[in-house]
Amino acid sequence: MHRQHIVKHTKKKLLGMDLAEMQAVAHEMGMPPFAARQMMEWVYVKRVRSIAEMTNLSLKHRQMMDQQYEVGIEAPIEAVHAADGTIKYLFKIREGQFVEAVYIPDGERATLCVSSQVGCKMHCAFCMTGRQGFGAHLTAGEILNQLYAIPQSASLTNMVMMGMGEPLDNTDEVLKALGLITDAKLLAWSPRRITLSTVGVRGNLRRFLDESECHLAISLHAPTPQLRSELMPAERIYSITEMVELLRGYDFTGQRRLSFEYILFDGLNDTLADARKLVHLLDGLQCRINLIRFHAIPDSELNGVSMERMVTFRDYLTRHGLFTTIRASRGEDIYAACGMLSTKKLKI
Repeated sequence: MHRQHIVKHTKKKLLGMDLAEMQAVAHEMGMPPFAARQMMEWVYVKRVRSIAEMTNLSLKHRQMMDQQYEVGIEAPIEAVHAADGTIKYLFKIREGQFVEAVYIPDGERATLCVSSQVGCKMHCAFCMTGRQGFGAHLTAGEILNQLYAIPQSASLTNMVMMGMGEPLDNTDEVLKALGLITDAKLLAWSPRRITLSTVGVRGNLRRFLDESECHLAISLHAPTPQLRSELMPAERIYSITEMVELLRGYDFTGQRRLSFEYILFDGLNDTLADARKLVHLLDGLQCRINLIRFHAIPDSELNGVSMERMVTFRDYLTRHGLFTTIRASRGEDIYAACGMLSTKKLKI
């Protein structure tokens, strides 16, 4: 007796497609060219979950499309709620691969922290995601799904690409997703509502600065290349001093904001001598510093510092011309730091 092998047909997802790709779908289905814009509006503006809801397309064409395509919005498989209102969502990308998005309400602001990769290649010493290794690049659709699939989607005011992965290691798909979010005929988000965080990837950082107007946050965490290379292996490939020289060639005096993220580690980068080196490194650059409390991760020798130490460090930088804030720590009771929930899921 011969066994039958059943091959599951995987439909193509419309979420993540740009206008040219939608036009190709319309052409394939024998629809007029303007149908592509109609589909874009249904997916990105009206946020439908099924092709059947695209009622200004003919029934015949909707039925034809439904054989090969789906909208592609997939709900998170888990949600963990913190006492402060922060919610961490877990999404299944492929078999055995997961990413996280974190919803952070704060008064009138509602921010979503979005992932760009499964795992990460950067292997920063303080990051749980880096311990997973690199799994996959997310497509533009998988990036956007984090924004579209959560219950609070329609009320979001801001997005930060500070989740799992290095966004500028996945530049094509990240820029495509950002382009769809900021398209005036689609979601029409201002680029000023979006911040991308990066360790800095040679070439791709310049491309982001040239092709996007979104805010930029550089993951710094040390005032010298030597110390930064101990914490962040990417420093050995693209030095922070080279990065700062590149940034000096761009205008950050207007609405676009440049910031540097700096986690304070006890006995490592938290002295006033470190603060003086930081002032020297960034001298003359229009920027701000975000000081961050360290979210402890398992089996790490790194430790955070007291709030008193953070205030002292902040005040020194502020007195010497660097606008500095201490970022409020959110969701610690649900392990809101990147990679904690997905790593737990992988171990189950």
